[in-house]
Amino acid sequence: MAFTLSPLPYDKSALEPHMSAKTLDFHHGKHHQAYVTALNDLVKGTPMESQSLEAIIKATVKDEAKAAIFHNAAQVWNHTFFWSSMKPRGGGTPSGNLAQAITRDFGGLDKFKEKFKAAAVGQFGSGWAWLVAERGTLKIVKTADADTPITSGQVPLATLDVWEHAYYLDYQNRRPDFVQAFLDHLVNWEFAATHLAEVKHLAVAK
Repeated sequence: MAFTLSPLPYDKSALEPHMSAKTLDFHHGKHHQAYVTALNDLVKGTPMESQSLEAIIKATVKDEAKAAIFHNAAQVWNHTFFWSSMKPRGGGTPSGNLAQAITRDFGGLDKFKEKFKAAAVGQFGSGWAWLVAERGTLKIVKTADADTPITSGQVPLATLDVWEHAYYLDYQNRRPDFVQAFLDHLVNWEFAATHLAEVKHLAVAK
């Protein structure tokens, strides 16, 4: 069964003015689609054709002979997760266990934003910034190119794409402004909380 491009969870204009319909048209409709098309071509006629993206990613992550498969599979997975990490009129303040965990592990939302922004802006070249859970603790990590935390036993809660094609049409070289817009107006805390709820043994201070 061929992999398909997952639809956006909102209209292309729904994130404006923080992310334009033109950016989503290119980023989702062309870049993300290109990864899907390339992955299908690479796994066609092989056992991987019927495997999940997660299985393919974990099976190829350190296999130089299958680097192209890994890069395209991981980019398909990363981008799908990224779209859901945002929502119209996002940002604001998380609640419940997620808010408690952010306070416990980062010292509060403002300090979380500072650390997340530093990771996203400081990622040299192309890559991603992530909020993840690992062994009952929230962490901020950054990955280069197509790398993804799911290969390291971490559970992604939210991610920001900092490849230039994610923001250049709207922000040109102003990556810090793009990251700040994501944190203040786009991040989907409910999506992150849903994934946090699936993490076992998360000890949230009462």
